[in-house]
Amino acid sequence: MDYTKRIRALREDNDYKQREIATLLNVGQRTYADYEHGKTRIPIDSMIKLAKFYNIDMNYICGVSNIKNQFPKQ
Repeated sequence: MDYTKRIRALREDNDYKQREIATLLNVGQRTYADYEHGKTRIPIDSMIKLAKFYNIDMNYICGVSNIKNQFPKQ
């Protein structure tokens, strides 16, 4: 599964609207929708914000792993 499906699934599983996540990332709702549809590549700093927000390992979001490990503690 690629990251576009993962970020959409995470958002929907947590009952967030696109505009809420767009606000978190400081982008417009249309831009965030483009991330989910693969029309625009999501910047790495936004991907990290999502991983921290959902407390999910980047490997899961990127599709490298199917295991939902927590975001690493610092």
